[in-house]
Amino acid sequence: MFETLRNWDRDIFVWLNAIGIEPYDSFWIFVTQIESWVPLFSLFFFLIVFFYGWKKGALVLVFLLATTAATLLFTGFVKESIQRLRPNNVKALSSIIRILQKPENYSFFSGHASSSFVIVSFIVLALRGKTKWIYLTFIWPLLFVMSRIYVGVHYPSDLLVGALVGTLFAILGYYFCLKVLQRFNSRNSQSISNR
Repeated sequence: MFETLRNWDRDIFVWLNAIGIEPYDSFWIFVTQIESWVPLFSLFFFLIVFFYGWKKGALVLVFLLATTAATLLFTGFVKESIQRLRPNNVKALSSIIRILQKPENYSFFSGHASSSFVIVSFIVLALRGKTKWIYLTFIWPLLFVMSRIYVGVHYPSDLLVGALVGTLFAILGYYFCLKVLQRFNSRNSQSISNR
């Protein structure tokens, strides 16, 4: 059963990777780089401060950063524990796939997927009651993770598990953030009533 799933994972990767065509390589290489998304991160910062104000916004941002850091630490731990080779480092695949990047670290699970999904899921949870447009930000992690197959460095299962882990960490991190925000609000309302 496990071998069958692994074969499907490999075959789907090879098929999706082969869809790539050279004229679009520069686009996907741009998309797969975290620096390309700095304007989006700036927008997230602005929206949090705009909707929450400086004090509560800073609290939300601290929880977002802490949750992202915890996700990345967990991702690194799992990668080093499982030590699954990336497809670009598998000799049997190197002659039949398109390889646009050559990272040497391990594949399972994707740090691109876990980090992008933890950030966007947390932002959506924090802002869904403020603006419905925030759901559009899921376009970023979807493009981001698809780029990892295109450049030849991740299997679909790496991305699926990474997205799931990132989303779960975001839910957990936001839960604790909400608890602290509720205490912050009740403390403020008590100080106002005592005046």
